[in-house]
Parts: sequence; C-alpha cells; structure tokens
Amino acid sequence: MPEILLHPVLADVTRRLTERSAAGRSAYLERVRAAAVRGPARGRLACANLAHGFAASDPPEKAELARGQKPNLAIVTSYNDMLSAHQPYVDYPPVLKDAVIRAGGLAQVAGGVPAMCDGVTQGRDGMQLSLYSRDVIAMSTAIALSHDMFDGTLLLGVCDKIVPGLLIGALSFGHLPAVWVPAGPMTSGLPNKEKARVRQLFAEGKAGREELLEAEAASYHSKGTCTFYGTANSNQLLMEVMGLHLPGSSFVNPGTPLRDALTREAAAVAVRRTRQYDAAPPLGEMVDEKVVLNACVALLASGGSTNHTLHLVAIARAAGILLSWDDLAELSAVVPLLARVYPNGAADVNHFHAAGGIGFLVRTLLDAGLLHEDVETIVGRGLRRYTSEPFLADGELSWRPGPSSSLDEDVLRPASAPFSTDGGLKVVRGPLGTGVVKTSAVAAEHRFVSAPARVFDDQHDFLAAFSAGELDGIDLVAVIRYQGPAANGMPELHKLTPALGVLQDRGQQVAIVTDGRMSGASGKVPAAIHVTPEAALGGPLSRVRDGDLVTLDADAGLLTVAADLAHRTPLGSASSGSAWAGTGRELFAAFRATVGPADEGASIFPVPAAAAPEVPLVRS
Repeated sequence: MPEILLHPVLADVTRRLTERSAAGRSAYLERVRAAAVRGPARGRLACANLAHGFAASDPPEKAELARGQKPNLAIVTSYNDMLSAHQPYVDYPPVLKDAVIRAGGLAQVAGGVPAMCDGVTQGRDGMQLSLYSRDVIAMSTAIALSHDMFDGTLLLGVCDKIVPGLLIGALSFGHLPAVWVPAGPMTSGLPNKEKARVRQLFAEGKAGREELLEAEAASYHSKGTCTFYGTANSNQLLMEVMGLHLPGSSFVNPGTPLRDALTREAAAVAVRRTRQYDAAPPLGEMVDEKVVLNACVALLASGGSTNHTLHLVAIARAAGILLSWDDLAELSAVVPLLARVYPNGAADVNHFHAAGGIGFLVRTLLDAGLLHEDVETIVGRGLRRYTSEPFLADGELSWRPGPSSSLDEDVLRPASAPFSTDGGLKVVRGPLGTGVVKTSAVAAEHRFVSAPARVFDDQHDFLAAFSAGELDGIDLVAVIRYQGPAANGMPELHKLTPALGVLQDRGQQVAIVTDGRMSGASGKVPAAIHVTPEAALGGPLSRVRDGDLVTLDADAGLLTVAADLAHRTPLGSASSGSAWAGTGRELFAAFRATVGPADEGASIFPVPAAAAPEVPLVRS
C-alpha cells in the first residue's frame, strides 16, 4: 500500500496544538511517570489497610490479593436500572470478574458513578445539574481509584456526561491502563423523523399527550442507548476512534452473544495491558495530542454532538492538552461530512453500523490522510486495526477486515464522495461573543438569519410566548440568556426545538442565540450556542434588547448586532438564592462560583500550565 500523507491542515493543527500544550503536557506526563515508577501500591499497603481492601472477598481471592502478584482491576460502573443505556450493566461485574480471572487477574467493583439522563430532565430543574454531573463523575472515578488497590481499570459508561467524566477521572490516574466497556444501542424503534413530526404537532396543539407519549415510547423502547446520534452515541464513536474500545464494539446491541463475547474480551485485554503482563502504555501516555485530534476529526466527519465542543476541550485539558474551538473549526473546514444519522439524516446508529459503521469511517478517513494512524490503542499500536469488525465463529470471537466500501451511501459515504465537503461545525464571532454552530443538519438557505431579537431569560418564557401566539408571523432571533455554566449549570434547551421548528416550517426566519446548550440533538434551526462570555458574567448578551437587529451568519462565522452595547446596562439576571434551590441545586453553589467558561470546557478543574496564548484565527 502506498504511503498516505497526512492532510496538511491536520498536520499544522497537530503541530500548533503540540507546541501550545508543551508545558501542560510535560507537567502532566511527569506526574504520570512518577506514579508509574512507584508502581501499584497494594504491595506496600500496611496490613490493616490491605485487610480492609479484601475483607469482603472470597477466601481464594483474598489469598491472591494478599499475595500481591496478580494484577487487580478496578471496575467503575455507571449502572442504574432506570435508564435504558445503563441497565445492561447490571450483569457486567460478575461476567467481567470471571473473564479477568480466566485471563490471569483479579477484579473488584471499586465504585459507582452517577448517570443521569438529559432525556428525562429536559426542561426540568434537574437539567441544571446535568453538565455539573460530568465533573462529579470525574471526581467519583478518582475516589473509586484512590484506594491504591488497582493495576488497571475497566470503565462502564455510555451516555452524555458519563463517558467524558469517566475519562477525565481516569486521566487523573493516568499511570494505569484503562479499557472502556460499552453496552450498545437498543434496536431500532419508531423512526426518528416520525417522532420529531409528532413532537411538532404536539407543540402546535394538534396532537395530544397520549399520542405524544405513544410515539416517544415507541422510539425509546428497550434496553440500550437511544438510537439517534446524540451525545451518547457520539461518546461511543469517539471512544472507539480514540482506541479505548475494542474495534467494532460500540454499536453491537445488548443481550446478544457477540455483545457478551466483546465484554469478556475487554476484560482480558485490560489484564494483558497491566505492568505484570505487557506493560503497555498507560492511559495518560495513550491520550496524546494525536488521539485528541483523531476524536475531533471523527466527531466532525460523523456529524456528532455539539456537546463535545465542551467535553473534548475538558478531556484534553485533563491530559495537559490545550485544545481550542479554533482547532475544531479549522479541522471542520477540511474534514468532510460522511454520515447522515438523525438529527442530520433519517437513519439511526443501527443503520450506520450496518452500512459499515466506525470501521469504514476510520478506513476512509485514514486513506484520506485525515486521521493519525501512528497512535497507541488498547489492542496495540496503529489505528488501522480499527478498520476490522468482530464476529463469532463456532462461538469464538475473532476479527475480520471491515467493509472497504459503504453498504448504504444514503447513510455513510467515503471521503471521496461526501455529503458535504466540511464537517458542519462553525465557530461564530462578533460583538455578541463567541459561539458554536452545528450546520450539518441546517439547510443552506437557513444558515443566514438577520432579524429582530426577542430576548428571554428563561426557556419557559419563550415557550409561553410561543403558546400565546406572540411569535407567530414574525422573523426573529430568540436570545435565550443566563443559561451559561456560571448562571445555572448550562442546561440543554432541547425543549425549544419543536417550537422553533414549527416557526421555521411556517416560513419565518428564525434562529436561536444562547449561552446555554442545545444538546446532541441540535437540528434544523440555526443555533449559536455556548456563547461566551456568558450573560451571568457580564457578557454582551446581557445588554441585548428586544428589537435589536441580530445577524447569525453561520457560513461566514459572524454573530453581530446592529446596536451599540458598550453604553448599555445589563438587564435580567440568573436565578440566585432561594430561586436556585430545590432538586438538589443548592448543593452545587460552589460549582456555579468556580466553573470555567464554555470555550475552556465549562469545567471546575484547573487549567493546565500553558505557554503564551495564541492569537485567535482571523478569517475573511
């Protein structure tokens, strides 16, 4: 095979990211290597400490843990039985323990992490805890691993904040090898376009709650991840492209023999990666600048969740890497859009997987020079290993070459014949601040909107105005402010999508500008989201008034207002005091006070040491 040259833009972004991150990455790796030199701590625990660590174990396991020769793996799980994506994990610990023992190791469930569902909390007060839960999960992961009993980790998580939180937490123990164990998506139910149609009818008062619930229950109908391509399934794709899942394992349905075989193999791989066996590079060494940028490329090429403009930045910083929105935007200009999966297509992730899935996506991006091949993965060095697919032959798990061409070009295409020549993610800038727009699901004729602002400090006020008919027959840019991380935890505003879609379908020019989030299901209405500086910290959105002419030009990267904001006094406010209480929200006051801005990952954790900041890219 002839040598494939790296795309010059990817090469340049990699070079600049590496230079920019040199100080932070060096400091991080120094900590990782110092911990690795000390080695597993179980053998040096005092007798009382070690006795506490194996007190509940069966006698044979207790003897092995006392002997200290076999590697002991920590299982960190997000299991709960309310949420479909995490319910399959109920049976994983005994299966994993058995597989680990057969591979020559030991395993203990080290701890659990919370797993909340944005689908349940949309439009509810609990959504204000959603983004914060990522950092709680990271801290919970660190607590689970803090007992110095472990030589490696098996991490069980799927959905929105869970996987990024597990990864951030595991990177704080970056001297340990880590393997992620997915659970897979539910089988296909009611088509997503039909679900969206019923939602819009309900928003217009043309369908009742009974009809709406029937449609929702037919879509979200069984165990496994929801099948649309939101943040949860974006997580799964990214973890595989980062080399932290087994090849081809992300979208295998729960409760199948292949799923069970992959779960067992993940345990065996984790044992083999410990220092007692292969002494493979640990997690902190694996997740480098190239791996982070591979995740960015895969996100863009697949039309993935805008939430990852927050999560990838936060994950990178946990490894000492200073990823920026400009890096993502520059890559987006050259990474083609290769997948059409709802909300930017009719297919779901099962259709994507059947069309060739992640294996084909990796193959065509590698062949186009748009992924770094020379990276470490949990199955060895070289990302081309991830062009293979798993199968069972006489009950034995094996891998074979994946499809070399798409099996359904309405869903998945090669880089040579993409749906779009760019990745559909734009950074917009202007006097209203800096934000992100996902254009891959927005028709070209809707990417430029210039209309009077309608300003709301709460999403419920917008919905009330819509229900009252106040937004009928007018062009508007809905400015939904005081929704940033420091204001109220940066809730997703996906409840606004059906109403906005109704207005657009009526022929009105409509867009949304917000310092909040619109979720991995951002759709056909142009949305400038994550706008920073946020209104609660004095950002320009706090000075916008009803009637100001706001222009969102997604293609040109502009977010402007035809008004002089400099001399205006901020209006409105974020909820505070007793208004920001109930549903556990009062417990997170410290998060609101310390959380960083959206373009730094909206994290409560410190930023790594950095070189001098770069001048932002200037585009004509």
